Amino acid sequence: MVQRLHYSVAMATALDRTRAIEFAAGAGQETLAIVWSDGTRTTLDMSPLLDSDIALAALREPGELARVRVGDQGHSLSWPSGAAISADRLWREALSAAGDGGSRAFLAWRLRHGLSLSGAAEALGLSRRMVAYYSNGEKPVPRTVQLACRGWEAEHRGARKRKPARRSPG
Repeated sequence: MVQRLHYSVAMATALDRTRAIEFAAGAGQETLAIVWSDGTRTTLDMSPLLDSDIALAALREPGELARVRVGDQGHSLSWPSGAAISADRLWREALSAAGDGGSRAFLAWRLRHGLSLSGAAEALGLSRRMVAYYSNGEKPVPRTVQLACRGWEAEHRGARKRKPARRSPG
């Protein structure tokens, strides 16, 4: 029984990790081919990122995008020019490109608040498995869950503002 419990805890910890990049290569002048740690393969048009982020301007130089390197144990991509992009950001862009804005927004909400799969599940009253499905884009995020995220955010923002003032001894 103890061994089984240990396995479950280890498995839960592994599933809480954000997906990492296993491989990346230029697949055109403004396109990257990415293989993720879970086996998912994406081809990402980088033009929206290159157009909106001044820090990535160097990637517009001919051949620069193809010089990509997987960095930070798969949690980012980097280039000799000094440009870098986190795996989280690339995954959100891949979800957007696939037309899954709900999953992108849900994942961004989780990351913005530093919530693990378990933490988000507890915060929203959902199963951990459903949070994983929504975060990975495997299932569409229902409107009720999107609204619950907004409510949770508003409640926590209000709680920070209402912290009681300390009384001075005296």
